[in-house]
Amino acid sequence: MIDRYSREEIKKIWDLKEKFNYYLRVEIAVCEAYAKLGRIPFDNLEEIKNKASFTIERIDEIEREVRHDVIAFLTAVNESVGEENAKYIHMGLTSSDVIDTAFALQIVDSSKIIEKELDELIKVVKNLAFKYKNTICMGRSHGVHAEVTTFGFKLLNWLDELERARVSFEYALKEISVGQISGPVGTYSNLPIEVEEYACEYLGLRPARISTQIISRDRHAKFMSSLAVISSIIEQFATEIRHLQKTEVREVEEGFGAHQKGSSAMPHKKNPVLCENLCGLARVVRSNMLAAFENINLWHERDISHSSAERIIFPDSLILIDFMLHRFKGVMENLVVHEDNMLKNTKLYGGVVYSQKVMLKLVDKGFTREEAYRIVQKHALDALNGGDFRKGLESENLLTNAELDECFDIKAYLKNIDKVFARFER
Repeated sequence: MIDRYSREEIKKIWDLKEKFNYYLRVEIAVCEAYAKLGRIPFDNLEEIKNKASFTIERIDEIEREVRHDVIAFLTAVNESVGEENAKYIHMGLTSSDVIDTAFALQIVDSSKIIEKELDELIKVVKNLAFKYKNTICMGRSHGVHAEVTTFGFKLLNWLDELERARVSFEYALKEISVGQISGPVGTYSNLPIEVEEYACEYLGLRPARISTQIISRDRHAKFMSSLAVISSIIEQFATEIRHLQKTEVREVEEGFGAHQKGSSAMPHKKNPVLCENLCGLARVVRSNMLAAFENINLWHERDISHSSAERIIFPDSLILIDFMLHRFKGVMENLVVHEDNMLKNTKLYGGVVYSQKVMLKLVDKGFTREEAYRIVQKHALDALNGGDFRKGLESENLLTNAELDECFDIKAYLKNIDKVFARFER
């Protein structure tokens, strides 16, 4: 059951070579903009597009001397295009124009993968919700039996949370899908403002309405917050599965492979290891969100205290969210649902979970609410201490068997289930 996660697309987006490829895309987009404005001859533009290249080895070699990664990158690229063309690359730009715009492209491309995984998970949860729409199970509050619900109704709540997380993620992605080509401190002092407009359009981004020397980091904090919400929702679902897999509950279980082993010491063990793993990873994503919020506070028009943190928290969080969505989808696809145990758990202690129905019936018969509550609570607590709720009520002779049957009718709890499901298109 351990899913061997082999997809490499999102990891590749964040490897070192690909980062510099994104830098090159930005530089070429700027050259395209300059050519459109008549500042670069089209012949030179074509040569730049055809010849521009680099190697990581050459960048590393240069960086050991200049101690500046963007300068090292530019020097390596300039060597590939020749002196006549090199003069047109990076005209009027500052490093952050390239870094932040490329960063946005990396986030956008990663998000396309996450959106696909999120949509697939939503589809799986929705199908399961409708499949188990009428599967009776216990609803719990404070971890204690409350009233009867259905497993599908529980999953429908999950579906609602995931769909709202999808909307929030799309909004945060829109906020962060901006570029800047505005020069030192963002005043366009050495380049036409139209270069930014043309370059961003070429790259599929919106120009930031205003930037300093960087794009404001509140955008990035909002985006990281949307990832933290997704991770926390998955953690919530995983925690529910962990609770329901407890031996004394055993209503659902993670799928268990034919040759899988749960413990080196105890052969009977089947542990919710995938869900436990997901809960741990959610803590990492939430911690990374905190660093993103700390990055909002920078000195004046910029410093680079955010940069070192972002090189860790963004690739790690995006890769983790993709992994978590992929893994939890597998958990749900292979979930073992013990419908008989779900039904059995609603009948514990002589049906004590029907206490509210009995109380309301006694009120209908003329008892005050306080009197009815006292009578019902007495028999409920006796049942929890080893008695039988229904038999205790029968001994009072306050309700007929037909009236008690009505109170203990499980179908009465499901009368509005279809109406709620109707709010969700199949």
